[in-house]
Amino acid sequence: MTALPEWMHPPRVEGWFAEDLDRLPEAPRHTELIDGALVFMMSPQRAWHSRLIFALRQSLAAQAPAGFEVDQEMTIRLDKYNRPEPDVLVTSAAYDPDRTYFTPDEVRLVVEVVSPESAHRDRTVKLRKYADAGIPHYWRIEDETGAPAVHVYELDEPTKTYVASGIHRGVLRRPVPFDIDIDLAGLIPPRS
Repeated sequence: MTALPEWMHPPRVEGWFAEDLDRLPEAPRHTELIDGALVFMMSPQRAWHSRLIFALRQSLAAQAPAGFEVDQEMTIRLDKYNRPEPDVLVTSAAYDPDRTYFTPDEVRLVVEVVSPESAHRDRTVKLRKYADAGIPHYWRIEDETGAPAVHVYELDEPTKTYVASGIHRGVLRRPVPFDIDIDLAGLIPPRS
């Protein structure tokens, strides 16, 4: 077994801190921090996953009113030990070319597209962490034989937990965080 590169060793006993991600240029793209541990997206991304993210981001950006930004490949600094990177996010933050993360109070919607290696984190871990951080809307997208199924959650403020508000197939219409109307079937070409 070969030794780990020096940059992979946590800088302290408590593990990694959120700000450490900005000082790890050697880390692979899509490195997240979950509970003080680095999580690398090492498995190859499926074409379905990649195309869905691109098409969804384009659709949301086209519908977003002034004051909303749609991004991907950006982390959210939830706290000292957690800085996940959702697949798509909608924020109320003004564009800043030097920004490397958002804070929960700037995020209005987080979208995770489930892949085999991220399924547990997307369905349970991130669901709880985003709710605890107060992010108002969470969508989890599952692949149902090539078609996207969007599991929509809204934050119940007093309990800081998400309440399921529907599973959308074919079409997704939502009044929050802004008026959204998406032809889900049109986001991904059908399997041949």
